[in-house]
Amino acid sequence: MDSKLTIKLNQSVVEKAKIYAKKKKTSLSRLIESYLGNLTEQPDDDDITPLVKKLTGVLELKKDSQPKESYHKYIKSKYGK
Repeated sequence: MDSKLTIKLNQSVVEKAKIYAKKKKTSLSRLIESYLGNLTEQPDDDDITPLVKKLTGVLELKKDSQPKESYHKYIKSKYGK
């Protein structure tokens, strides 16, 4: 069931959002609904941004890889510590 919601937003933000919604061939209401839906359906892990979540699993590591050790080795070689 749909509900009506009244909110106050900065006029320039509204204008830019309308342009964005038009480019995406959707309504501003659907855009906001989608954003709020994604926001509230995500786990309470504030440290992980949506971009990072999209990238999760993109790279495959070798079974014997040790990323932390490799990173520490790189830092030591770069800074000589």
